[in-house]
Amino acid sequence: MVDLRFSGIGMTSARTRDRLVQRLREQGIANLAVLDRIRNVPRHIFVDEALGSRAYEDTALPIGFGQTISQPYIVARMTEALLKGGPLQNVLEVGTGSGYQTAVLAPLVERLYTIERIEPLLTRAKERIKELGIRNVRYRHGDGAVGWKGHAPYDAILVAAAPLTVPEPLIKQLQVGGRLVVPVGPEGEQELVRFVRHEQGVLRESLGSVAFVPLLGGTA
Repeated sequence: MVDLRFSGIGMTSARTRDRLVQRLREQGIANLAVLDRIRNVPRHIFVDEALGSRAYEDTALPIGFGQTISQPYIVARMTEALLKGGPLQNVLEVGTGSGYQTAVLAPLVERLYTIERIEPLLTRAKERIKELGIRNVRYRHGDGAVGWKGHAPYDAILVAAAPLTVPEPLIKQLQVGGRLVVPVGPEGEQELVRFVRHEQGVLRESLGSVAFVPLLGGTA
């Protein structure tokens, strides 16, 4: 029996999701596995019911606590940039938020570790991801700016909030050849950046302008 809560009806239906995927293709998202995740992850369960009809608009939406669920294009862009360079085993996500980015990324990697500083958000995200049958994620309530040293080094790190400058612990927790995708800069001047760590240093590639909530230290 199909679970209508996940499959959706009306503005959350498969047809609505297909239209979103087509828009992302037109915006340059080419990775078929990423597009498939965007099509199949029920974004409407990661937002409040009152916002469900807007879940497949390509826009950020509020999730409480001053946080947002990223727009689907940005989730797809960051996931695609992270996957560029080959399969990923050990991956860290900083800023679990609603859990939507986590749900998109997790089946595309072997192991995903995710950190969220706001405990009620983490609890809610955990429940939704478990409902979807995703089992390769480990969760931590903590300060994402310091990373998760116990499982380092990582093949890749994705940061879903914007620091003013890249936290040094995250660079250090990347293995050689590892990549870090992170929005950097103050509000109104942020850019999405992909770093690749090499023996000789770190290669930096700009992926364009973005708008994210700031990366805050500590826990809440």
